[in-house]
Amino acid sequence: MPRKFATLGFMVVASLMAGCSSTASDSSASASASAEAPVKADAPASNAIPGRCDAGLAQFAIGKQASIDLLSQVRARSGSQDARILGPDDMVTLEYRSERVNVNTDASGKVTRINCG
Repeated sequence: MPRKFATLGFMVVASLMAGCSSTASDSSASASASAEAPVKADAPASNAIPGRCDAGLAQFAIGKQASIDLLSQVRARSGSQDARILGPDDMVTLEYRSERVNVNTDASGKVTRINCG
C-alpha cells in the first residue's frame, strides 16, 4: 500500500513538472519578440563568436535602468541571438543556452549582473 502511494505521488509531481515546463522558444518569447530588431550602432565585437553569448562585452549595462532599448544593446554587443531581463523574484528555467544573455535586475529595475545562459 505505501508503494502505491509513493508511485501515485511521483506521478502527480512528474505531471506538475511537465505542465510547468516550456520549450526553448516559449521561455524567452517576450524578450526575443522585442529584441528581434537589429541594432546597427552596437554591432557585436569582432572577437565574439556569432550567435554565442560573451557577457564580458555587455558589462557596460551594469548600474543602468533596464529597458527594451538597453536589452537590445546588450544582446547586440554580447553577440547573443536571444536576451531576457530577469527580476529578483522572477521564476526562470535552469537550462543553459550559450546563445542567450541574461540581464539581471534588482527590485528597482537597475541592472546588477549580466551573464550568459
